[in-house]
Amino acid sequence: MTVSLRVPTFEDVKVAASRIVGEAHRTPVLSSRTVNAKIGGALFFKAENLQRAGAFKFRGAYNAVSALSPEARQKGVVAFSSGNHAQALAYAATLLGAPSVIVMPKDAPEIKVAATRGYGAEVVFFDRYKDDREAMARGISEERGMTMIPPFDHPDIIAGQGTAALELIDEVGQLDILIAPLGGGGLLAGCALSAKALAPGCRVIGVEPEAGNDGQQSLLKGEVVRIAPPQSIADGALTTFVGDHNFPILQAKVDGIVTVSDAQLVSTMRFFAERMKLIVEPTGCLAAAAALNGVVDCAGKRVGIVLSGGNVDLKALSGFFADA
Repeated sequence: MTVSLRVPTFEDVKVAASRIVGEAHRTPVLSSRTVNAKIGGALFFKAENLQRAGAFKFRGAYNAVSALSPEARQKGVVAFSSGNHAQALAYAATLLGAPSVIVMPKDAPEIKVAATRGYGAEVVFFDRYKDDREAMARGISEERGMTMIPPFDHPDIIAGQGTAALELIDEVGQLDILIAPLGGGGLLAGCALSAKALAPGCRVIGVEPEAGNDGQQSLLKGEVVRIAPPQSIADGALTTFVGDHNFPILQAKVDGIVTVSDAQLVSTMRFFAERMKLIVEPTGCLAAAAALNGVVDCAGKRVGIVLSGGNVDLKALSGFFADA
């Protein structure tokens, strides 16, 4: 039996915006004269590294948990995540009075594990190269009667993430290009819904790490392509496939997907740290790296760029810079 999907629309994004107002930060939009002069365009950075819990994920998590019935919230929520969704869902659940369990990879950055626990979640570890994290989370959901809220393949998650682009366009006006990171597809799909509704002529571009271009392959093939677990410093984008709820939106509203190297991510992280005084994690630099390294031609364009998160261990950050 085929299960029909509830693919979200821009109307769902607007509902999400009304749910998260006053809870999620309306993050600043930043610019750099140095970057604009180098690129020959006008780049607007949506600083989701300054969002609650350190990443855009809080938007979708709070929207999804707040959409649950009081009875479901009382039983709690469970998720699987490499870190940012883990922290966001744990924080949102605590704010809304719901217990949470997060299934996390045992090699997740220590700072993300500590923060997830600090936000009130129980953490259960898995081996990303051996275990099926979704099956583990589903088992916990069934055993404890908790609602499973996946990190990207969920309509309320997608709608919540789309509020980042809604705010960006509301603040800076029409864009020629919107560039967003692509892991499982929740952020890119949500942002595409907002961009195409508010700025119909805007081109929407997703960016993946070179080692994990499953989304790029999927759009080219016309179906979801699954890959082996990739290895990259962009730990938040090491998914092996895009979500079923996300893919129809990516097909309909995303104009292209490109990739960047780990070396380009490191140079972009260094730029933000040195010139804009921002800590942006590797995954959070995906979109900016594509623009700053000419992977996406931004000359003469008004370009929105989502800096998706800032949760990077400072020891790891210094290591990246030392190796550069």
